[in-house]
Amino acid sequence: MPANQTTTDQLSLLSLLDETLVDSRTVNQVRHALNNMANLDIAHYIESSPTKVRRLLWELVDPEVEGDVFSNLNEELQKEFLQGMNSEQMAALVAGLDTDDVVDVLQQLPERVIPRVLEAMDNQDRLRVESVLAYDEDSAGGLMNTDTITVRPDLTIDVILRYLRRHEEIPDVTDSLFVVNRHDAFLGTLPLGRILTASPNITVREIMDTDTDAIPASTPSSQVAQLFERQDWVSAPVVDDDGKLLGRITIDDVVDVIIEDAEHSLFGLAGLSDEEETFTSVRRTAPRRAIWLGINLGTAVLASVVINVFESTLDKVVALAILMPIVASMGGVAGSQTLTVVIRGMALGQISRSNIRWLLSKEFLSASFNALLWATVIGALASWWFDELMIGYIIAAAMVINLITAAIAGSLLPVVLKSINIDPALAGGVMLTTITDVVGFFSFLGLATVFYL
Repeated sequence: MPANQTTTDQLSLLSLLDETLVDSRTVNQVRHALNNMANLDIAHYIESSPTKVRRLLWELVDPEVEGDVFSNLNEELQKEFLQGMNSEQMAALVAGLDTDDVVDVLQQLPERVIPRVLEAMDNQDRLRVESVLAYDEDSAGGLMNTDTITVRPDLTIDVILRYLRRHEEIPDVTDSLFVVNRHDAFLGTLPLGRILTASPNITVREIMDTDTDAIPASTPSSQVAQLFERQDWVSAPVVDDDGKLLGRITIDDVVDVIIEDAEHSLFGLAGLSDEEETFTSVRRTAPRRAIWLGINLGTAVLASVVINVFESTLDKVVALAILMPIVASMGGVAGSQTLTVVIRGMALGQISRSNIRWLLSKEFLSASFNALLWATVIGALASWWFDELMIGYIIAAAMVINLITAAIAGSLLPVVLKSINIDPALAGGVMLTTITDVVGFFSFLGLATVFYL
């Protein structure tokens, strides 16, 4: 059976683990089915299983592939499985993994445990891991792998080919060799395609690419992803402040960054932690969600306080209570549209002080157009519905005010929040909802109070 295929029979065997009683024969069948899958598939089915089944599935994974399977699990599960392991077991688990994968695993551990795991590794692996651990996990240094092949510029292609043939294999995702001097300073890249087509007697210096920009180790991971996207890189060198080659970043690591950033934004807009996953236990899920629900409740109470101020107006004009949610809802949607565009622009590095004024003007004009359009529609509808022209004017004016306010708030909130080190994706939605609700209710009921009382 191919390793990357899972039959219906295997899936049905895995489903047996949901039963309360599982005999030893069934466990052996599941073990066989599970370990005939590709490592990625094993990780997928562990992640897709309920909490009570995950631990059993993990214990059935063959030790030979444990490390590869583990590196493909999400961080939440990695933390769960690491609990209860001693330092020797952890060191055995990460043995054979790429340096960046080892570092990803170690970063899930408490600070006091990491030195013990490093001591259990062999000297060469420990030095490689320590060189990456020295950098922030969300930087180029934290993303890099140390499995690079370097060559000198004065060597001939014939020598390079003989050197490569001495290796049983070359590192995965290798599209270029890195050219360095005797002090390991990065000079350029030598694409594999040029090695294969060049004359054996030509030197590296004559055909190497000197236009490739190395990435400083301190570069944030989001900027690394942008560089890969703009340059269409498969791999890229990472250097220290002195230009010395430290390692390389490959496209698979950048894809992980892109996915993590996308998940962070998606969960953040819903007020959830990006550590949330489908089968997270109730004990972990409920408290995380409770925090933002409590914050949202506070903002909702604030909106209710505004409504309460105009209680006498609502008592006299019942139609206001019917129309009031429309103003707040339209403002919330308009603000969310702007907020999403701005947060995406910030994530791509497209927004700066030089263009924020233009962006604000653009969103203001767009909101003004839509405000006038839909204010006219709802104003006419409200006047016909309640057979009163004044209420149409009031809701139209309130909608114009709220939609323009929503656009301005959606444009400026992410910038302001980021400047005070608050994540716009996580806090922006809640704050924007508060602003559009309060402004919407206040403008609508305030105008009604002026014209009716």
